[in-house]
Amino acid sequence: MLKKTSRTFFIPIDRLVPGLKEAVASAYLCMRAIDEIEDHEELDDELKIQLLRQIRDLLVVPADLESVKAMLAPYQDRLPEVSVRLHEWAMLCPATVSEVVLRYTAKMSDQMADWVKRGWSIRTVEDLDGYTYSVAGMVGEMLSEIWLWFDGTKTDPVKAVAFGRGLQAVNILRNREEDLKRGVDFYPEGWGNKEMIQYTRRNLALGDAYNEELRGGPALEFCKIPLKLAHATLNLIAAGGNKLTRQAVLKLVNSLS
Repeated sequence: MLKKTSRTFFIPIDRLVPGLKEAVASAYLCMRAIDEIEDHEELDDELKIQLLRQIRDLLVVPADLESVKAMLAPYQDRLPEVSVRLHEWAMLCPATVSEVVLRYTAKMSDQMADWVKRGWSIRTVEDLDGYTYSVAGMVGEMLSEIWLWFDGTKTDPVKAVAFGRGLQAVNILRNREEDLKRGVDFYPEGWGNKEMIQYTRRNLALGDAYNEELRGGPALEFCKIPLKLAHATLNLIAAGGNKLTRQAVLKLVNSLS
C-alpha cells in the first residue's frame, strides 16, 4: 500500500529499522487514509465532514478500531482502499507509540473537517500557515514524538512544523493547475508563483536546519530523502517544470545512500 500511495515516502520508510518502520508506516498510511477522504472528488462536503469527525471521535485513546472498520465499510465502493483499511494501519503501529499516531491522526482528521467546512478558503498568509499546519506541519510534530520514543532524539518543534509545511508547500505549487480546476485556490490573495516559491523556500530552509539537528541515526535517514526531493522539485518548478521523473527520483535517492 505504501508503494501504491507514495513513491516519495515508500523508499525512506522501507529503509527504516524494524519497530520504527512499522510506526512510521502506520502513521503515514493513517494520515493518507484521511487525506483521501478530504480530497475526494465525488463525496459531498457534508459527508466528508461527517466521516472525518467520526474518525476523530473513534480514534480517541483507547481507540475503537472495530467501529472505525464498521463505519467505513459501507463506503468501500466509493473510497480508496487505503481509506477503508484505516483500522489496519492503526493496528500496525507498535503499542508503545500508538497513542502518538492515533492522537495526531484524530487531530488532523478534525482539522481537515474544519477546512472542508471552510471550503479551503485561503485569503491571508495566516490562513496558508493554518492550512499547511493542519495537513503537514503537525506531521513534523508527530514524527518528532516518534523519534523521541524510538531513541530519545530531541528536535525543535518550530523547525519540525516547518519541515512538514515546506513539503506541503511544494505539493501546492506542483498541483496548482489541478487544484484550480476543482475550484480550490491555496494561494493567499494577491499571490502568484513567485510569492509561493519564496514561502516554500523559507520553510524548507528551516527543514534543512531541522535535519541538521538530527545528527545521524534513523530519523535523519528518513527525513533527508523527502527534503532532498522537495528541494529538487521546487527548483524544477522555479525553472518552469513540474514533476520529477521516476529516474530523477531514484538518482537523487541513490546520491544520499
